[in-house]
Amino acid sequence: MNTSAIASDAPGAGHPAPAGIDAPWTAPTVTRRQVSYATWVCFFAWVFAVYDFILFGTLLPQLGEHFQWSAEQQARLNTWVTLGTVIVAFGIGPIADRLGRRKGIIIAVAGAALCSGLTALAGWVIGLSAGLGFVLLIVVRSLAGLGYAEQSINATYLSELFSLVYTDPASLRRRGFIYSLVQGGWPVGAVLTAVLVALLYPLGERWFGQGGGWALSFVFAMFPALVIAVLGRRLVETPQFLTARRVADLRRAGREAEAARLAQAHGAHLQQAQHTGLSAMFRGASLRPTLSLALGFFLNWFAIVIFAVLGTSVLGGAGGTPGKGVDFSSALQVLIISNLAGFLGYVFHGWLGDRIGRRNAVAIGWMLGGLAFALMLNAPSGDFWRIVPLYSLGLFFLIGPYAAALFLIGESFPSHIRATASSFVNAMGQVGAIAAGFGVTWTLSQGADWAQAALYWGAIPCAASGLLMFLAPHVDPQTVK
Repeated sequence: MNTSAIASDAPGAGHPAPAGIDAPWTAPTVTRRQVSYATWVCFFAWVFAVYDFILFGTLLPQLGEHFQWSAEQQARLNTWVTLGTVIVAFGIGPIADRLGRRKGIIIAVAGAALCSGLTALAGWVIGLSAGLGFVLLIVVRSLAGLGYAEQSINATYLSELFSLVYTDPASLRRRGFIYSLVQGGWPVGAVLTAVLVALLYPLGERWFGQGGGWALSFVFAMFPALVIAVLGRRLVETPQFLTARRVADLRRAGREAEAARLAQAHGAHLQQAQHTGLSAMFRGASLRPTLSLALGFFLNWFAIVIFAVLGTSVLGGAGGTPGKGVDFSSALQVLIISNLAGFLGYVFHGWLGDRIGRRNAVAIGWMLGGLAFALMLNAPSGDFWRIVPLYSLGLFFLIGPYAAALFLIGESFPSHIRATASSFVNAMGQVGAIAAGFGVTWTLSQGADWAQAALYWGAIPCAASGLLMFLAPHVDPQTVK
């Protein structure tokens, strides 16, 4: 992208107030200092968005015990919350394409903070009116979709900034690696959740009585996210977004020739820019990446649910149904193995994507993940030293490719729909999570054990998602501008 204006080196420079339609205009440049600041803010934004997102699932058993919910009620609550999360996650993309990536990040992180605080409030309402409080909790926790969608906005934002400053041969070969460290905020946030719950939960119970533990945990989660939202006000807006907005302003003013010249000068696709929003994802060159990436994420989240969320059930059994006969009841062991494997996988696939292309890295990773899980499920029950290494290897190839996959999404769509498409693809993962839950429940009800259910609804979809990724267009990382 050709940019020629001079920008300040201060972290907050680069997002001036929009000029009038007749004022002289050039797209601002960005500096490495601004991009470094943005990278750190995005990392911590993801860490604390993950903290809120995971916190609800971690504390759901305590909520259920406090309010005396049955297992069926808890499962129904989680299903409705997931549906709400999908709707909210779908909606944040068009907002980021309309208002800007910088504002999209601020809205997502502030929304995660609001969600945390309101969860504690919803618990108080449940104490007054169980029915009304239950519905309020579903609405409130649906806002967690803002935190979940934050990763797709992050990827969109950083892919645009990295393409402007990391342009020399050495930098080109580490864009994905740098982003993989940002995506590593997921395991960091997961470990942070476990540590803070272990510290805050007993304090809340001691200070505020029964129910105070989970309420204090959610209230505390507000404050780091609010700090990140404030820091986000100093982020630079991407020149790609500002250029697309200027082209749109010129078109609305009827100045087609000027819009065409500006779009051509900056490499924008003017013809594609005539269509915006959800419909634009299913037109022209955007149709192929939309379908392939969305279906890939949909199927891959089957494996996420089975092996990352329900991994202890697959390994040790649950609900009277046997698993692989491995005593994996220690939550800390599961936490350490899954998050260490995930973090190392992020770094590896971010590095690999810079060298062989992100599509290829994701496709190969997910196929190998499906193979590792299939071998694990076919290993003799109770064989700890065969099952656990294969399980860890599967998580490495299942979770790790997301560092490359999210960055690939940002590189696969034109700027004017990039955030919308990223949020759509990302949200399809939650749709897959819902479908996987229904599929596993049905399979277990037919008399299958956890290993069989995990093969049908986890390992096979994981490998299939990798095959689907080969249908996405290959993007040479060194050609992205």
